[in-house]
Amino acid sequence: MLFIREHSEGIVFKVLVQPRSSKNSIVGAHGDALKLKVTAPPVAGAANKMCIKFLAKCLGIPHFLIEIITGQNSRTKQILVHSEQVPSSEKEKARLKHRIEKLTKESP
Repeated sequence: MLFIREHSEGIVFKVLVQPRSSKNSIVGAHGDALKLKVTAPPVAGAANKMCIKFLAKCLGIPHFLIEIITGQNSRTKQILVHSEQVPSSEKEKARLKHRIEKLTKESP
């Protein structure tokens, strides 16, 4: 089961990033984290930038709403997806949580 929790600004969840992959993809759940493969190398923040950009595309939201709050130098990261509404409503948080959970079901 994925680690997903509510935050005052949106939703926080864990990802496990595998850099230097042949393509960007969502592998599925890996323990309590969502496993992502990204093509960027783990050099100068390139994999972090690619992780944010790829998640934004998958979730259908602007990249500036996604922030890595822990694990900038680690493969395991906690991601904060900011609500589009400020202050964030319970309905908005539920919608974001559903989108994140749906990513594991869409993976191959």
